[in-house]
Amino acid sequence: MNRKDILQKNLGNVRDRIESACSRVNRNPDRIRLIAVTKYVDSNTVREMVDLGLHDFGENRIQVAEPKLNDLADLPIRWHWIGNLQTNKVRKVLGRFQEFHSIDRIPLIEAIDERLINHPEETDDEKIPAYLQVNVSGEETKSGFTRETVIQGGDRLIESPHLQWVGLMTMAPHFDDPEKTRRVFGRLRELRESLQTKLRVTLPKLSMGMSNDFEVAIEEGATDVRIGTILYEGIL
Repeated sequence: MNRKDILQKNLGNVRDRIESACSRVNRNPDRIRLIAVTKYVDSNTVREMVDLGLHDFGENRIQVAEPKLNDLADLPIRWHWIGNLQTNKVRKVLGRFQEFHSIDRIPLIEAIDERLINHPEETDDEKIPAYLQVNVSGEETKSGFTRETVIQGGDRLIESPHLQWVGLMTMAPHFDDPEKTRRVFGRLRELRESLQTKLRVTLPKLSMGMSNDFEVAIEEGATDVRIGTILYEGIL
């Protein structure tokens, strides 16, 4: 089996699992967006994935992403920033990534706004789709706003003139038993519902779930799943 056949098989398996998870909770699998995380693969692999029908890809390190962004500029790719973003790297990602899933602190929001006030040419979008990252689990190793900060100061967080808030994002702790992540994903969904009511905003997206737990995330309402490892089994 050649590389592309392996990728096609892996992708088919993931899509089958998405469909099964949706069927268990009466959701439409077409409403689930699969974001392929490409931090460990090269430009040729991404190109093969595009040939297989994927167009959403996620990166979390600009020094790793930049060569791919340049190599693949001819392809219809929507790039998602999914990692911690230092304020001094904002200028390197604006205009190159179409969605930001990991807005995790007020200084980052301010840095993006300041950069675009001074350099509006760096984005084609009037507002950039963005997600507030929430540390639902409370793990010290995880980035993100606390649940309490979002509840108490949500109106301030969403005031950005350049970010279009489309939803919330979280990362669950890693468990050998994915079922243990359910509480984390459920709490993010409940937080989204509370914010929509309190702030009278629409936050249609929940970015949650990775290779080891995406099925539970879908059952708890995920609209975007960030999948890496299991897409590349057999080629890495």
